[in-house]
This record gives sequence, structure tokens and C-alpha cells, in this order.
Amino acid sequence: MLKRVLSSRLAVLVLLAAIIAVVPVLAPSSFYLRVAALVWIFALAALGLTILTGYAGQVSLGHAGFLGIGAYAVAVGPAKLGLDPLLSLLLGAVLCGLVAYAVGRPILRLKGYYLAIATLGFGLIVALVLTSESAVTGGPDGMQVPRMVLFGWRVSGVSTWYWITGGALLVGALLALNIQASPSGRALRALHDSEVAAAGVGVDVAKKKLAAFVLSAVFAGVAGSLLALMNGFITPDAAGFMHSIELVAMVIIGGLGSVVGAVVGAAFLVVLPQALTVLQEYEQAVLGLLIMVFMILLPAGIVPSLRRLLLERAA
Repeated sequence: MLKRVLSSRLAVLVLLAAIIAVVPVLAPSSFYLRVAALVWIFALAALGLTILTGYAGQVSLGHAGFLGIGAYAVAVGPAKLGLDPLLSLLLGAVLCGLVAYAVGRPILRLKGYYLAIATLGFGLIVALVLTSESAVTGGPDGMQVPRMVLFGWRVSGVSTWYWITGGALLVGALLALNIQASPSGRALRALHDSEVAAAGVGVDVAKKKLAAFVLSAVFAGVAGSLLALMNGFITPDAAGFMHSIELVAMVIIGGLGSVVGAVVGAAFLVVLPQALTVLQEYEQAVLGLLIMVFMILLPAGIVPSLRRLLLERAA
């Protein structure tokens, strides 16, 4: 059993690493590498929600707030405090964890729709603060993000950021897979099925939910920092409501609780709009229709549904 779990985790990591390695060979221009880098960034944020929603069964409609906090950490830190961008990234991740801990303690007592609305309120507050505090954040116009310098090397270029974001995704996937196979992961899945039953077998429900919320916030914060550093510019839109909805949609479309599903869902919602630009004003309508069709035909998500189909055919 242990060998099967280890081999499964290894297979997922090898698959992701192979995809990351192959894309630059197939990409005809740097534009496609940039789109792929965006997929890796949003997949990393979606992995955090996979831990929170897919494993622990907790809903968050304001997770882009943490994406915005991480993004502005690497902008405000160097510009206002004179901090190194890499140090700002690490401090941004810590800040996201602390904010999630402070916010999560009261709101995670809520359940269902009430929890969803509470997290939505948090995301709206973060977006409002980033927009209104123009003296610090630049307001609606946003602000420049200094380039990262490592040992005298200025980190820039689409290809460089492609490999950095791909590496970050692999690290995030490794963490998510290890959590899934750990006792804590089994406790989170027990929460997903029934909090009452989980508490009955000795799971500290409040502690595990809070830990999942904090960890998912750190994932989103790191993704936001990478997005800001790669673009060299950031606006409050990073913490906008639609980004929160997109993150949730990525997890659901790809498959709840699936690491590969988070990547597939991110690719679906990042790549497909680029392909639909030829439709001009009908782009959003067609995208919405395709999402509806996928959810009707594959209600469990793309990856779990395809896995089930393959197993049925193999049997």
C-alpha cells in the first residue's frame, strides 16, 4: 500500500516535470511561454485551494485577497521599506499566513454559505484597502515592482520566469501530495466527509481547518508575489472578486482534491480565453458556455472523470 502511494505521488511529480520540460520545446514563441508561466502561477494558487476546499471541504470566495497581499508585498517592500525583493516575497508569504490565522480563527466557525460570504467579505476588504491606500499602494493605477536580483544576477526575461514559476509549481505540488498522504491529510479528508464524525475519532476540527486555511493562504501569497515579479507591475485587480471566483472554478473544473486537477483547471481558465480572443465580443459568452458544458458532462471535474472513464474501460 505504501509503495503504491509513493509511486502515485512520484508519477504525478514526474508527469508535471515532463510537461514543464516539454512546453519550451513545443512553444513557437515567447508569448506561449508567458501564458504557460501564468498557468503555473495560478495553478500554484489553485493548489492552495485544493488543500482547503478539496481536502478539508472549506469554501473560500476571497482567496484572491491573499494573492493581492503577496503581490503588493514584493512591490511595497522594496519601494517603501528598501527590502530585497526575495526577502519581500518570503515576508509576504509570512504575512499571508498571519492574516489567514487572524481572520480564520473567527470565520472558520461558520459553515456552508455563511463561510463563503465571510471569505468573500475578506477579499472585498483587501481589494478596497489596496485601491484606497494610494500613498502606499499607488491606488487604482497600481505600482511598479522592482526586478529581483540574485547574487548580482538580475532576474528577467520570459524564459527565466517560466522555469522559476515551473519550479515553484513542482515544490507546491510536492507539498500538496505529501500533505494528502500524511495523517494530517487523512484528518482533513475526514473533515470533508463529516466534521462530526472526524471530531468523534479525535480530530481537532478547529485546528485542522485553521491549518488548511493558513497553508492555502501562503500558497496564494507566493503565487501573487511571483505574478507581480514576473510582470514588473501590479494593480489592485490582482485581489479582485473575479480572480477569487476563477481560482475556485479552476479547482472545481479540474477536480476537487486533485493536484493534477488544479493544474488542468488553471490551464483551462488561462489558456482558453487566449484561444477565444478571435471571437472578440463573444469571448466571455463562449467561455461561460464551455464551462457549463464541462460541468454538465464531467460533474466531478476533468481529471477525476477521465480517470474513472479509463478505469471503467480497463475493467
